[in-house]
Amino acid sequence: MDTTLDHKVAFVTGGSRGIGAAIVERLAAAGAAVAFTYQSSELQAQALAGRIEAAGGRALALRADAADPQALAAAIDTAANRFGRLDILVNNAGVFLGGHVADFTLADFDRTVAVNLRAVFAAAQAAVRHLPDGGRIINIGSTNAMRVPFAGAAVYAMSKSALTGLVKGLARDLGARGITVNNVLPGPVDTDMNPADTDFGKSLHAYMALPRHGRPQEVAGMVAWLAGPDASFVTGADLAMDGGFAA
Repeated sequence: MDTTLDHKVAFVTGGSRGIGAAIVERLAAAGAAVAFTYQSSELQAQALAGRIEAAGGRALALRADAADPQALAAAIDTAANRFGRLDILVNNAGVFLGGHVADFTLADFDRTVAVNLRAVFAAAQAAVRHLPDGGRIINIGSTNAMRVPFAGAAVYAMSKSALTGLVKGLARDLGARGITVNNVLPGPVDTDMNPADTDFGKSLHAYMALPRHGRPQEVAGMVAWLAGPDASFVTGADLAMDGGFAA
């Protein structure tokens, strides 16, 4: 039985499905109490929380739009108050709004930045009021921060590459307290947002050293490691797990 995160409390944005749900389940399996946000997938969110609690864990599903910094901060405060502390922040919520530069709207640009970048800063800012020395901040970025071999992803790639600078700066800001801040950069992962069995999904394998989609549980494993004691000397890092997509 994994007890790596016993007595810890984690907060995961966008945790009701896909990679986020796998992260919630993995952190809970390691002993953490886990609060997570969702925006529209209420049935999935409540079902996930119910499964964790039925297995003896502690979970809390909270509706909050990552693009709304006030709602996000309120959800973090609620989680910390409910569970008595906050040790781990995982910024997983993200959007992919694709489109050629000639047609991409400023509204979609602003939404991408609000969810993929501003929300990460807003959540970190809210979380540091609760995080103890030695806390963890982990962001889910993308291998597209390093390589974009197809058209239509310029703004998405920009939002994810900007996390590199943010993480390095936050690592410096928080290092004196032993709080680590890192990015996990997944490649193609088999979820409902990027399924492996579509023509586009299969086409991505040609760019990879390991020609397959990753599994959400593999990303969750990396997050759990970063959240645990063995990663206490890792900070300011971009950790790619993309099957060699950017190799």
